[in-house]
Amino acid sequence: MAVASLSIDLAALSENWRHLNALAQGKAAAVIKADAYGLGLPRVAKALAKSGARSFFVAVAEEGAALRAVLGKGPQISVFSGHMSQDTDLIRDAGLTPMLNSIDQMLRHFEALPGHPFGIQLDTGMNRLGMEAAEWAALRDLALEHKPTLIMSHLACADTPDHPMNAQQLQCFTDMTQGVDAPLSLAATGGILLGSEYHFDLVRPGIGLYGGLPYVDARPVVLLDIPVIQIRDVAVGETVGYSNTWTARSPSRIATISAGYADGILRGMGANAHLYAKSSSVPVVGRISMDMIGVDVTGLAQDPEHLELIGAHQSVDTVAGFADTIGYEILTSLGARYKRVYI
Repeated sequence: MAVASLSIDLAALSENWRHLNALAQGKAAAVIKADAYGLGLPRVAKALAKSGARSFFVAVAEEGAALRAVLGKGPQISVFSGHMSQDTDLIRDAGLTPMLNSIDQMLRHFEALPGHPFGIQLDTGMNRLGMEAAEWAALRDLALEHKPTLIMSHLACADTPDHPMNAQQLQCFTDMTQGVDAPLSLAATGGILLGSEYHFDLVRPGIGLYGGLPYVDARPVVLLDIPVIQIRDVAVGETVGYSNTWTARSPSRIATISAGYADGILRGMGANAHLYAKSSSVPVVGRISMDMIGVDVTGLAQDPEHLELIGAHQSVDTVAGFADTIGYEILTSLGARYKRVYI
């Protein structure tokens, strides 16, 4: 079989949620947007719900409706993008809770779905989503009169604990919610690790559930194992791959493996990347192409049948570093071709 195997450890995922939940001063939700960070919403959502998660966050209403079909009635499903103009039917029928981001969204929600649950998102300095201080001051009484289920904001620099933006946003959020009688939420994974003053009533772990930084104590969730299609001897002076970017300086043994940028192995990783044959590191040679990658296996005692890109020997964040990116991008880029195995 030439299809790479993507193993997803649901037990590790669940343990990561339980540990982050135990760290929280209040309760922990679970962020499962983008098809559960590329790992498959149905299986991930069921595992987290079984572990005790009762509050979930998605990016858009369509994701929320798909999640409701998986989880059924009961769990709260909140939508970061709020109440968009075409979302009313989905929000009502799937019982979603939009995080309202503006006066337009607030008026739309109150007029279209009076009495339907909602939350409020505040902008405390990230300048991405949410109401700024002046807008919130003008709408605060109206919003609180309708009893929001949650008031939240999002930290911009939580993965850098010493960044002054963290304390600045914490103060801003505290000021904007002073005297508010509604549940509050500021921290995602990084915010949880900053300390209890960032936790409030609800924390929203995302990347930490899936084994990514900054949660260094997370159990690995993903193992990506790629089959070897062919191995050949390459003489001194011969090249490998497109554009002749790698030339053999000594007699080499090169494996061609069955994955590429169509599978989310970013082309920008290039010659920085390496894989593992058991405990032995082997480097990528030549350019990563759509479906294949060349790997130098010269130093191995025997030819491998498969090579590991993500797993026990290197994390998703290590792999992300090969392309100067972050683990989020690697996880959410993992292609549909993989044979997904849930363990």
